[in-house]
Amino acid sequence: MKARVYVSLKPTVLDPQGQTIRSALAGLGHAAIAEVRQGKFFDLTLQPGTAREKASAEIERIAHDILSNPVIEDYQVEFLD
Repeated sequence: MKARVYVSLKPTVLDPQGQTIRSALAGLGHAAIAEVRQGKFFDLTLQPGTAREKASAEIERIAHDILSNPVIEDYQVEFLD
């Protein structure tokens, strides 16, 4: 079983890297792009036979406590199989 955790800045937090990317895109002629928000993701592979309920709870805890900073970041967990 695999899980993917997406982490991104909260909408109210300034994203200077996203702004730089947007400016670069505009400079390359992509004027239709109004905003870019950057983020990251983590792929986690669980041990075979791990129960889905246990895996879900553990991944949520890891995403909240380790992979993201809940003060400035949001996260989303997706199970891939």
